[in-house]
Amino acid sequence: MAQLAASQVAVTVPVGSDLSTRRSVFKTHSISFHDKSWAPSLSLDLKTKNAWLRNRHIICQSVQQASVPKVNVSPLNLEDAKEPPLNIHKPKEPYTATIVSVERIVGPKAPGETCHIVIDHGGNVPYWEGQSYGIIPPGENPKKPGSPHNVRLYSIASTRYGDTFDGKTASFCVRRAVYYDPETGKEDPSKNGVCSNFLCNSKPGDKVRVTGPSGKIMLLPEDNPNATHIMIATGTGIAPYRGYLRRMFMESVPTFKFNGLAWLFLGVANSDSLLYDDEFKKYLKDYPDNFRYDLALSREQKSKSGGKMYVQDKIEEYSDEIFKMLDTGAHIYFCGLKGMMPGIQETLKKVADQRGENWEEKLSQLKKNKQWHVEVY
Repeated sequence: MAQLAASQVAVTVPVGSDLSTRRSVFKTHSISFHDKSWAPSLSLDLKTKNAWLRNRHIICQSVQQASVPKVNVSPLNLEDAKEPPLNIHKPKEPYTATIVSVERIVGPKAPGETCHIVIDHGGNVPYWEGQSYGIIPPGENPKKPGSPHNVRLYSIASTRYGDTFDGKTASFCVRRAVYYDPETGKEDPSKNGVCSNFLCNSKPGDKVRVTGPSGKIMLLPEDNPNATHIMIATGTGIAPYRGYLRRMFMESVPTFKFNGLAWLFLGVANSDSLLYDDEFKKYLKDYPDNFRYDLALSREQKSKSGGKMYVQDKIEEYSDEIFKMLDTGAHIYFCGLKGMMPGIQETLKKVADQRGENWEEKLSQLKKNKQWHVEVY
């Protein structure tokens, strides 16, 4: 890509199961793939300060070389399939995967708890970016005694290579569903979300039953590496876009060299609720010509009308630009709670009317052209 300078290097990560081996590759700086930021970072304590001063020219050169690393991934035969994998494991015969990590990824002032969860599927449940896994929580279905719980679908928040870049893991972005009694204001655990609490309470080594993968509507079209992709998310709807963006900007994939525009709109309550913000800000810094990132913080920002700033208000702010992009073939994606769509549709219709266009006809054409991608829950 145009932004990659000659001094920038691809980082090769060993794909064995020992994380300590993978991490030991990086001597003077460490790259954490499970934390919020994957960027190279220099960590110095007081004991190493003098050594750093003596060797600062070496360390600076190392950081400069890896300022925009592209991570080598494997196995590259995951690129060979012409069609996406679908329903390899069905509800009656789920695959038993293992929890690798569960990490809270929101700050203390975020309403509710959201976790980043990594599972190890051993390469036995391959998927493409934009697909979902089904999760069957333990226990029996209260409506069907003796039967397992129904499958819950979760959008996958990683690329096909997973957070360890070896094709053996998948990640989820899960908000814990908690029910509060409207009269007492107290939590009622009996009505909490069964699957989200199971996942957020899981510990490394725990087993999880997985079905799928499923879904084609949110697959990332890769036929045109110069295409524009407008991604709109509320909350955990960010999941598929994290996978898209890691594929576009983080991973070194020989068959996909993205040089288009990815424009992410994320709506959350406040700054503490931001998800994967460090990753996205790094893309913004490293690929300013290829990535745009706009936030709608409903409890911290005001819309033009003086009300709370929701994602549809941010869309309206850039509506002329967005419509022009759609007219020239841009893809637009929506993912999050289904309650997001009425406000967005209303905003798009209002903008179309102002432009003298018929929104229903335009929407029909976007769907016909396969530019319109919606996954809400």
